[in-house]
Amino acid sequence: MKPTEQTLQQLERFTRKVATKFPQNEEATSMTDIHIRVYQDTGEVMAFDDDDDEITRCIVEQWIENKDDDFYQQITTVFRRHLESVKDIVDNMSIFKPYSFVLEDDDKNNIAELRLCDDDTVIIDEPDLMEGLDKDLNDFLADLLKK
Repeated sequence: MKPTEQTLQQLERFTRKVATKFPQNEEATSMTDIHIRVYQDTGEVMAFDDDDDEITRCIVEQWIENKDDDFYQQITTVFRRHLESVKDIVDNMSIFKPYSFVLEDDDKNNIAELRLCDDDTVIIDEPDLMEGLDKDLNDFLADLLKK
């Protein structure tokens, strides 16, 4: 799914609203993750803290009544790219590190960790990053055993 310009703008406003709840110029006092719950039938996107208190919400019109079977995999990539584009905002919120942005479905099931905000760890969204690794390792091992 290629996000429209409107979708990217809606996600940016959504993220900025989340960030206003944890302004970077304040000392970190919260210890929480940000849970992003997406409702596939309504396009509603909601953010919650660990106590299930709502932080903010928005509607992504492009996602309303989306019936794709791989909807959550598609929006995982969209969210990861978006959060990377606003990393200066999300990595500096007044939340004790490490904290995560976690994608959930409408039944509160964890779908994916979208971004881990920590000074030393980065999540890379490259689905084929490890593609072919098994073959490479098997070839390497076979080559070693020949010697």
